Amino acid sequence: MNNIRITKQFNFETGHALYGYDGKCKNVHGHSYKLSVTVIGKPITDNSNVKFGMVIDFTDLKKIVKEEIVDQFDHATVFNKNTPHVELAKELKSRDHHVILVDYQPTSENMVIDFANRIKKRLPQGIELHSLKLQETETSFAEWYQSDN
Repeated sequence: MNNIRITKQFNFETGHALYGYDGKCKNVHGHSYKLSVTVIGKPITDNSNVKFGMVIDFTDLKKIVKEEIVDQFDHATVFNKNTPHVELAKELKSRDHHVILVDYQPTSENMVIDFANRIKKRLPQGIELHSLKLQETETSFAEWYQSDN
């Protein structure tokens, strides 16, 4: 049986700031992120299975990514918890803003690694995460491939 890749795309809005950066991105700003999630596996061959012919039901993949990424990062502001931005984060949280503190610089590159780790833990047996593409702007994106890691 052939391996097939299945891709689902997601959109969410997230703010961040890059502490210590030497350009405009040191300031708090946001992006309309587009995340493409590609998994790989063999289609189900048991014709008595309601998912017959599917690698994974798009609804099941959507549930995983929505819970692990979209619901958590949409309309949140992400800061590296090991920088002075933690003071700004405390202030925003005290004003009921959704803030996520991470242990990395919240670049697209690092976010896509974090997202890959979150998604891989939730995939059913026999389904592997193939790749992620996190698009920050219309012309800028970071990609993660299992084969590179």
